[in-house]
Amino acid sequence: MAVIYENRTIRIETETSEIPWLKIFTQYPYKEMSEVPVETRLEIYSLLDIIEKEMITYFTPDKINIASFGNYVPHVHWHIMARFKEDSHFPEPMWGTKQRESSLKLPSFESFCLKLENLFK
Repeated sequence: MAVIYENRTIRIETETSEIPWLKIFTQYPYKEMSEVPVETRLEIYSLLDIIEKEMITYFTPDKINIASFGNYVPHVHWHIMARFKEDSHFPEPMWGTKQRESSLKLPSFESFCLKLENLFK
């Protein structure tokens, strides 16, 4: 896990995985999205939109998954994942049952994160 962006309201972290996977957290530990101030919610939605579009352009995935559960970590956060028919869990969620062994050949995730860091400056 690495933080690629943060400000006083949110932070964006990487998730170690075979697929491109980022998480957006609120800095304050709100339990539910409805508790988050409107300005922060709008910021989160804007970042989700930017990250999704950048993932589509950079990785050309078969699908983007965006999820917010918080059952284990009761702190508002969103997962943004680029999914591929060849990844080890597709079409299941990454938390689901592994479907196959995978050997995805993707563009550099580190370079993608640097691109996002520059966008968010």
